[in-house]
Amino acid sequence: MMRGAFFSKFSLFRKTKPFPNFSSPFSTTSKLNIFDRQLKRKQRDRAAWLMPQNDPLLNTVADNLLDRLQDCKKTFPSALCLGGSLQAITNSLHSGRGAIEKLIVMDPSNDMVQRCKNADRVSNEDNMEMMFVVGDEEFLPIKESSVDLVISCLGLHWTNDLPGAMIQSMLALKPDGLFLAAIFGGETLKELRIACTIAQMEREGGISPRVSPLAQVRDAGNLLTRAGFTLPSVDVDEYTVKYESALELIEHLRAMGETNALSEMNVILKRDTALATAAIYDSMFAAEDGTVPATFQVIYMTGWKEHHSQQKPKRRGSATVSFKDIQTQFANQS
Repeated sequence: MMRGAFFSKFSLFRKTKPFPNFSSPFSTTSKLNIFDRQLKRKQRDRAAWLMPQNDPLLNTVADNLLDRLQDCKKTFPSALCLGGSLQAITNSLHSGRGAIEKLIVMDPSNDMVQRCKNADRVSNEDNMEMMFVVGDEEFLPIKESSVDLVISCLGLHWTNDLPGAMIQSMLALKPDGLFLAAIFGGETLKELRIACTIAQMEREGGISPRVSPLAQVRDAGNLLTRAGFTLPSVDVDEYTVKYESALELIEHLRAMGETNALSEMNVILKRDTALATAAIYDSMFAAEDGTVPATFQVIYMTGWKEHHSQQKPKRRGSATVSFKDIQTQFANQS
């Protein structure tokens, strides 16, 4: 159960130093501006003041992402943490995961970075060296081959050039460095999408995007390969958060900095349409106890920077046993 006056109203269930001035040596420019990055920075500024100290959804995703470090036999002395759920990640890393000695915390929001810096002054008891940088994931201000680990927890899905951001992350890694990322997937907030579409059709006679587009699961593996990562791995979790009303869901999205930031978005949402969306949401999805669910699909991505010590696929045609022989063997046994 979530703590705090507002967050105690809903529950979560799981289904399955001064700021350094860096220059980016490998920035990219996106041709398409799907998201308004300035608007997203302002939303992150607001979230720095609204986000609770302990948000079960953010903490759960961060913990599940960092669990992958326990499967690694190597340590990661230097790490870069990008945007998203910064405080949830830093809190978990202070527990000793990955044996990290130096951590660079970066976010486009100055307020969010300052919040993490203030929290670190209070909670840092393990003497892990911390650096705080105001920077954009689309223009990483990090030298090439300078860190052992790059972590992004619920931040990269707001980049206009996701492949470019992932390529920059790969370049920032040392050989045999690890990339860990969690992004919201396309099934996230599917209930809100349905309710908002119906309300707009009824009240306005047409629809305009009110929920941001998100990556599909089938795209994640291709993104890792395209960025040049080896040994790519993708898996998915869905979380259902129960709220007292649809309006409470919207407040939670604001507190997380996850409200819409589409560049072509019609900023003004008519009051009638907003009220209709809430009513439709409640009528279509409310549970017997009066709460309404919201689905959050999280795609976890893992990839490594190439190194000679890594496993390599066998040469094509080098197999000594055919699938036909295996099939015949199992057929005889049955």
